[in-house]
Amino acid sequence: MSEPDPTLLPGHRVRARGAASNAAGRFEPQARVRVDDGWDIAEDARLLRTEIRAERPRSALTYNRSPDLPFDRSVNPYRGCEHGCIYCFARPSHAFLNLSPGLDFETKLIARPGIANVLADELRARAYQVAPVALGTNTDPYQPCETEHQLMRQVLQVLSAFNHPTAITTKGTLIERDLDILAPMAAKGLLRVGISVTTLDADLSRRLEPRAPAPMRRLAVIRRLSEAGVPVRAMLAPVIPGLTDHELEPLLTACREAGAQAASWIALRLPREVSPLFQDWLAQHVPDRAAKVMARVREMHGGQDYDAQWGRRMRGEGVWADLIAQRFDKAVARLGLVKGMPPLRCDLFAPPPRAGDRQALL
Repeated sequence: MSEPDPTLLPGHRVRARGAASNAAGRFEPQARVRVDDGWDIAEDARLLRTEIRAERPRSALTYNRSPDLPFDRSVNPYRGCEHGCIYCFARPSHAFLNLSPGLDFETKLIARPGIANVLADELRARAYQVAPVALGTNTDPYQPCETEHQLMRQVLQVLSAFNHPTAITTKGTLIERDLDILAPMAAKGLLRVGISVTTLDADLSRRLEPRAPAPMRRLAVIRRLSEAGVPVRAMLAPVIPGLTDHELEPLLTACREAGAQAASWIALRLPREVSPLFQDWLAQHVPDRAAKVMARVREMHGGQDYDAQWGRRMRGEGVWADLIAQRFDKAVARLGLVKGMPPLRCDLFAPPPRAGDRQALL
């Protein structure tokens, strides 16, 4: 039996989590490790549970200038994500909260109650210029804690009331709960949804994405949304060379049969703390393929674990990146999928009247 990771506290049991360690974030001046104190006293084993803290948001909209992204603003109701995807590129953001990108990222979450009201105020500002807002760009807005907090639903209610163009990315099945808001928005040309799929292998998915819905359940979400008239994009993200890339064509076929209209792909990204976490995961879960996976990852990123350059970070470069891109293009064309979806409407945007507002004279 292997020794427990030294970054875990004595007695902690880790179950159904992506990361197996909890190293301090890169901004921390100190690191904590478990050591034997010599007392030889057994610790009571206790399951590592999810904690949710509240943060009072001062702003709702986050702006970016990335040429790799099809949007310039986003809203994130939560920080951290209980889905626990080991490959998640957002893990390093937890270091800014003085928390670990490892287990803290998936067990110590931040909910932002009141974010919908802050968003409404920002949308009413005279200087505001409408453009599509993206939800789920950093962490999943439909992760399990949304069941209790309902912050995503409140945000959607605001966006719907303002007739604001909206794009959602999620793995969560809880999106089905909000079809009463999403379907009317889609009918107006205000909404599209991207469902992230990684593999059709339920066992692999359970290990890669321990608290995310199973692959077949995500396909059912695509079908449910499509039947309700919501345009759906299948997002193959990430494509992991040497581990999931062989599933590219079957994944696209399954998503198309479920009703997806469009598709996209993103290569595995291993920024900062994600690389050692992912390599530890490979060694634990697929030791026979670990070297092959990392060799191909490095071939796609100029010999590094990750290349953050614009235009490269999402797709990589070289033989393997080109091969995946060619296979994707051919499969999309054969299946009748599209890469781009029609632009969302911005001309319907209008702040709804509030109690006490002066009515316009006829």
